[in-house]
Amino acid sequence: MSGNHSTYDLLCKHQKDTALLEGVNALLGWDERTMLPSAAGPYRADQIGLLAGILHQRRTDSRVGDWLGELSQSDAAKDPFSDAGSTIAQVKRSYDKQVKIPQDLVEALTKAAVVGQQVWVKSREADDFSMFAPQLEEIVRLSKEKADAVGYEDCRYDALLDDYEPQARTAQVAEVLRNLGEELGPLVREIVDCGRQAPKEILHRDYPIAAQQEFGRLAASKIGFDFDAGRIDETHHPFCTTLGPSDCRITTRYQPDFFSSAFFGTLHEAGHGIYEQGLRDEWFGLPPGEAASMGIHESQSRMWENMVGRGFPFWQHFYPLAAKQFPEALGDDVGLEQFLWAINDVRPSLIRVEADEVTYNLHIIIRFELEQQLFDDSLKVADLPAAWREKYKHYLGIEPESDANGVLQDIHWSAALFGYFATYSLGNIYAAELFEKANADLGDLAPQFAKGEFDGLFQWLRTNVHHRGRCMPAEKLVEEVCGHPFSSVPLVTYLQEKLRPLYQLS
Repeated sequence: MSGNHSTYDLLCKHQKDTALLEGVNALLGWDERTMLPSAAGPYRADQIGLLAGILHQRRTDSRVGDWLGELSQSDAAKDPFSDAGSTIAQVKRSYDKQVKIPQDLVEALTKAAVVGQQVWVKSREADDFSMFAPQLEEIVRLSKEKADAVGYEDCRYDALLDDYEPQARTAQVAEVLRNLGEELGPLVREIVDCGRQAPKEILHRDYPIAAQQEFGRLAASKIGFDFDAGRIDETHHPFCTTLGPSDCRITTRYQPDFFSSAFFGTLHEAGHGIYEQGLRDEWFGLPPGEAASMGIHESQSRMWENMVGRGFPFWQHFYPLAAKQFPEALGDDVGLEQFLWAINDVRPSLIRVEADEVTYNLHIIIRFELEQQLFDDSLKVADLPAAWREKYKHYLGIEPESDANGVLQDIHWSAALFGYFATYSLGNIYAAELFEKANADLGDLAPQFAKGEFDGLFQWLRTNVHHRGRCMPAEKLVEEVCGHPFSSVPLVTYLQEKLRPLYQLS
């Protein structure tokens, strides 16, 4: 027994030391997307590429394999969902994948992704996909090599999806998204056909950036993001990253003539940050101190952004503050009801991050399908802009007038994040299930939100989601917390109950 404990301690120390180096790598990535001078991009790619190689050596160290071989037969491994058991099981799962990937491929793909993000920024600003296409071809090629090295049972895309939603399969996710689209489609058509349109122009008035920064920071702090252990900065495409147990960085982007982009982007990233700050510090670098999956991560960001942040109770508290913060935009001609309808406007649109809660999932389906086609070799990178336009016309009845508002709008492909997009819709589903359960456990949360009190939900999520870490798969986690199998019914019910009164639907 003492030998097992000693081996377990060696494994944990190795993983925690690796996490220290991962934090350095994350810091370079954060700096590259927020502060780095443009001319320094190529050297930064070399720096991050070198670190990726060193990290890969640590993750595939033969000693790790030896330790895991011994520990997998120990008493500590008997309960795979305990802290110790999940550490052994999840580290082994990661190790078994990583040892299949050559180090030179890890370094090449990492460097290609860093350069890709830099090229993507310039390509998007120039509205010219051809500038980005060669780099994207290289990223796709290397990502295919990675998927083939890891291996898969059904399709190449499975290997990529597993990086973000462990144990999920492409066919399973495709069915979930297809069913969700079929359930939400009639609601979208009802809203579009009813002829009522929200006063969305309210959101496109003069919203000074300094005032937006102050108001967004206030809201993020109020819902629970700890600025003593985090910060917020500007970037081209918002993200959240964690450099250590008390160092979580979130970002947003501001438009002086559009309120929603920065504010709801801030709530979204603050939701990610609250999850990161809620993971158990003493387990940082080990599965019990890591997020369960990107789907669960997105459930936290989407819940705070939408189910809380776009709800009537939230704005009962925040709207008077907003009216004082933006007196010209939210003058006497705008009331709470008008503003609430504007931020919950439902209509087909081009930009995913600005899409309403219903049609948002169609944006995800489009990207999910395009990614599968890229990786089953039925779609070439050069044909992506045309394929993008065709799918937007099919699913949303609209077409982008430019690549900047079309195929170039997201950073994910430039960063080699293939398999990530599906987790947004899975996050919507998980969020609705968790939010429904929190309301049942805590009583109606609306009166608390109306008074600016969010600690009840915050603490419930700490206990039921954050502190559980990555001790079990996402679906099992949600089923254990909510008491029923994975289901999209709560999401559809939530959207119907929220939007039917707004649009006066029967």
